[in-house]
Amino acid sequence: MRVIIIEDEIPAANRLVKMLQSISDEIDVIKKIDSVEAGVRFLQSAENIDLIFMDIQLADGLSFDIFQQTEVKAPVIFTTAFDQYTLKAFKVNSIDYLLKPIDERELQQAVDKYRQIYNKRENGFSDKILKLVQEMSSAKYKERLLIKRGQQLSYLKLESTAYCYAEGKLCYAVDFSNNKYLLESNLSQLEEQLQPNKFYRINRQLLVNIEAVSKVHTWLGGRLKLELLPSIKTDTVVSRERVNGFKDWLGQ
Repeated sequence: MRVIIIEDEIPAANRLVKMLQSISDEIDVIKKIDSVEAGVRFLQSAENIDLIFMDIQLADGLSFDIFQQTEVKAPVIFTTAFDQYTLKAFKVNSIDYLLKPIDERELQQAVDKYRQIYNKRENGFSDKILKLVQEMSSAKYKERLLIKRGQQLSYLKLESTAYCYAEGKLCYAVDFSNNKYLLESNLSQLEEQLQPNKFYRINRQLLVNIEAVSKVHTWLGGRLKLELLPSIKTDTVVSRERVNGFKDWLGQ
């Protein structure tokens, strides 16, 4: 079994290697990778990978960015110290989700699960994996945003939402009539909960509706700058690591 590990903490990566070797002599860790950028570069040319162990929070971003920049053909077991990414993990080709510090018994169960549902075939995924990915792809997303008005709660329909942005510790939504609303959720939560073909997080501060994108300009360092309707004073430059994903999203 050819395995790669994407993990930016060297002690954690080395510990995982030892645990995998103790599980089975058939497991061969062929590569350890420590960043989104290096992961994309390796996966673009790598072949015959059976399984990927992938930490979620890497030094240069979230490992979910890898899926936006290149095709990940092998099934993935996510490892992380945080549990808020569970839903998003299973929207990509994940077969399990292990919380750190990784328990050896849970690791064994995850590897056994891989062996049960993954058949080595020329076309990659087994029928069970394909079915799992299809089911996760059809997950239900939010249709409304919960908003606060003083001591009252209300909602804003997503079809009326132009974009959401972070300002300090607060998060706001703006509708197409340029009305501003204080939200209960933060941007990281919204990124998981909103339809990915409609909304895209272009940087740390801003999540935009495709219908709000008026113009896209090339920018410094290979980045992109957006003009939105209604206009906004917040930074509208697409961060460098999200440019390829944004282009794919824009051209869907």
